[in-house]
Order: sequence, then structure tokens, then C-alpha cells
Amino acid sequence: MFRALAKASVALGPRAAGWVRTMASHQLLVHPPETLRKPLSVPNRLLLGPGPSNLAPRVQVAGGLQMIGHMHEEMLQIMDEIKQGIQYVFQTQNPLTLVVTGSGHCALETALFNLLEPGDSFLVGSNGIWGQRAAEIGERIGARVHSMIKEAGCHYTLQEVEEGLAQHKPVLLFLTHGESSSGVMQPLDGFGELCHRYQCLLLIDAVASLGGVPIYMDQQGIDVLYTGSQKVLNGQPGTSLISFSDKAKHKVYTRKTKPFSFYMDLTWLANFWGCDEKPRMYHHTTPVVSLYSLRESLALMVEQGLENCWQQHREAAAYLHGRLQELGLKLFVKDPAIRLPTITTVTVPPGYNWRDITNYLLDHFSIEVTGGLGPTLGKVLRIGLLGCNATRENVDRLIEALRQALQHCPQNKL
Repeated sequence: MFRALAKASVALGPRAAGWVRTMASHQLLVHPPETLRKPLSVPNRLLLGPGPSNLAPRVQVAGGLQMIGHMHEEMLQIMDEIKQGIQYVFQTQNPLTLVVTGSGHCALETALFNLLEPGDSFLVGSNGIWGQRAAEIGERIGARVHSMIKEAGCHYTLQEVEEGLAQHKPVLLFLTHGESSSGVMQPLDGFGELCHRYQCLLLIDAVASLGGVPIYMDQQGIDVLYTGSQKVLNGQPGTSLISFSDKAKHKVYTRKTKPFSFYMDLTWLANFWGCDEKPRMYHHTTPVVSLYSLRESLALMVEQGLENCWQQHREAAAYLHGRLQELGLKLFVKDPAIRLPTITTVTVPPGYNWRDITNYLLDHFSIEVTGGLGPTLGKVLRIGLLGCNATRENVDRLIEALRQALQHCPQNKL
């Protein structure tokens, strides 16, 4: 074939001849991998960890639809429908509501990159890994970070936060609503009003809680709220939902410096998502098929209704807690009022290695449960009942698997 091309290039002239020569000017040193000649094989597992959760069937179907252009009118319509769905599940009327192409981490960085400038005072509730991550990002920006450190399993009171606001005079307070590393649900009532009295914005991480726990962005005075697609929404990982109040928008649009990230620059994202009433301009190529799935995830929640979804998770979690205690297992969060319904943390029973238990569940029952994360690593098992996975049938299946795991896994009696 190469000889034929070389002969043909003579008739095409010297420029074409040079092009043909460079096509194969080097040998291929990396051979085609044999593994990619085999069909893709993915196990069928029940994902009862802290996320991602199993895809809802309708979401899975949406992920198989054909691609369209990310700037086509039909795609812009899907994006507008997604925005309306976010406003519903967040309970907000904020015009500046959109999707970030990236996981919940990306939404957190989008919020902090746009709200904080070098030298700003940043108050962080750090009672788990997500507060630790927020503080780390704030430090990289050059903010003056003040962490309110608490043990995993604890929450913050209005009095504690007010002391931090009065002392540090921050422009922004970060709290995690659903701390997935510890299983704590942070109460939110009153914190928005308190922050605003001190001219401080309130940023809430609801990645592990949204859809499973009541949250009212506007009524609770939350300035920035974000979540991920892969937990209660039962969507594909890789997209995150975020909304900014008018107060937060003003802070973003009156910055003295440009955000460190162009990719996460909210002024560009707001235009791209049709939030600024100006003609949309290209910013980046969105994950079109993932947005199909996200649209269907939100549609499912709209059809079920938020209050029914909250009730489903509350009842499933209560049933799980009772069954776990029947096995003699202890819940890590002592106060029932602050237990996160979507993710339950269980103290690793004495003498057991948590990895033995999680491996046994995966190997023998195809059920995923995970160990701790950050400050709870080695201390807890984390069980997620997220979206369509939050059923009594799944709880019963898990409890039987756990019963056998505790019987067969090695236990150090000392």
C-alpha cells in the first residue's frame, strides 16, 4: 500500500511526496494491547457504599442514546431543563444555577476559586475529610484559612460558628451538610441568617445528602450549594450541580483578580449555561451523554417528589439501623438526630479487620460496602442507601451477607 501511495505521490507533486514519506517515518514500538481485543466485561454488583450508586434503569438507557453537538439547540434545551431540575431539588430560584463538568470536588473548587481571593478570611467547619479538603484548597488559593476542627461524628452549633465568625470575620463559611466520611448530618437552620449578620457567605457541601435529606437553599439562606450526580440521583459520576445566590454572584462579579482557573471561571460558565441573558458562547465541550443521564436523574426525582424521596431514605435508614443493631453492631454516630440517612457509619466490630469484611461481601455476595475515609479510616464501615438503592429488600440482602461475613471472617480474640 505504501508503494502505491509513493507512486501516486509523483503525480501529485513534491509536497504530496513529502507528506507520504512522513506517514511511516518511524516504526511502531508500542504494540496493540491484547487486552483491548477482548470484549468489555463488567460485573453486576449492588453498590451499597457511599457512592457511586447503581444507575437507575431509565438513567442507564439515557446513557446509550446517540450523541448530538454540545451547542445544538436540542442540547441547549436539555441544559435548560437540567437547570430547572436543579432549582427544584435545591429549592431555589437562583438564576445562577448550572452544572460543572467534574465531580463534587470540581464543584467545590469552582465555588472556592470564584468566591475567594488571596488574603480573604475563610472559615471552615472541619469535622471530616471534606472540611479538610476545603481548607487545603483555600490555602492553595492564598486565603487565610481558619479551621474549626472537631472529631469525626460531631456537628457544629450556632454558638460555635458565631464565635468563629466574630473572631475571624470571614468572607465565607464552609460546612458539610452530609459528611460521608463520618455519617454526620449537619443541621442548617439559622446558619444562613447568622452568616449574613456578619457579612459572610455560606457555602454548603450537599454531595452525600441532597435528595435524601430536606434542604431548602433559599429559605435557609444558603449562598452556594453543590452536589454530585452519582449518589441519590443515581447518575453517572462526572457532573456536579451548583447554585449561587445573588449575594454570592455579586462577590464573584466584583472580584479584584481573575479566578485561578479558566475552566471553572463562573462568568464564562454562567454565560455557557444561559444564566446571564446574553448570547451563549462556547466555553468547553460538555459530556453530552452524561447530561442526558443527569436530565433523566432529575426527572425521576421530580416524578417521585422531594418529600417522598426524603421519606424513602428516612424509612430505609431507620430499618437498616434496627437490623444492624440486631446483629450486635454499633452505629458510629451516637446522636440519632444527626445521623445521615443516606450513609450510615458502623463501628468496625472488635477483633475484625474492616478489609476482611468488605472483601467478603464483594467476593461472596457482589455487594460493595466500604471502610472509613480520612479521620474514620480503619474505624468504620460505610453503608450507603442512595436513591433507588434505598429499599428494605437491599437492607435484608446486606444484613444476611454481613451475618455470614462476621461468621467466616477471622477475628482476633485478643
